[in-house]
Amino acid sequence: MKLPIYTYGQPVLRKVAEDIDKDYPELQTLVQNMWETLAESEGIGLAAPQIGLPIRVVVIDLDLLKEDLPEYEGYRKVFYNAHIVEYDNSQTDSSQEGCLSLPGIRETVVRPKRIRVRYMDEQFVEHDEWVEGYLARVMQHEFDHLEGQMFVDKVSPLRKQLIKSKLRALLQGRFRTGYRVKAPKR
Repeated sequence: MKLPIYTYGQPVLRKVAEDIDKDYPELQTLVQNMWETLAESEGIGLAAPQIGLPIRVVVIDLDLLKEDLPEYEGYRKVFYNAHIVEYDNSQTDSSQEGCLSLPGIRETVVRPKRIRVRYMDEQFVEHDEWVEGYLARVMQHEFDHLEGQMFVDKVSPLRKQLIKSKLRALLQGRFRTGYRVKAPKR
């Protein structure tokens, strides 16, 4: 089932998400719904807070980028209880980001090229690994949602001032998308 994506201004997007265990009710159905929602919205990542659930579940599908980034062919993964445990700030990368919860807004964000993450896979096997490159950027973006953060929190104060009217439009429900959303109540 395709779920509505919560947009900027929804309180759940600013909550720190909770860890879950393998007995979380209807977890497999939730993950399947997240995959369907991600496909419908043509995104590459989706965190549970973006569908209104303050829990640490993320799906990432980089297979969509295989023509430009062949190393990610077949990359479709579920992350439970994901946490970034260390940032390697020795090298950073500046790149444009967008977000399904911020339709119509794209901004340049500086992020470390390499991070250490801890998470559980779909079988609830724990992983602790260093990740780099484009996957590190995507993980940082999605895992930020689990901490109640969004990419616009990481843009320069000047850029934040320049996109203030776009953010206000989102709060007022004045935007269009090709996917279902749940905008904040006006």
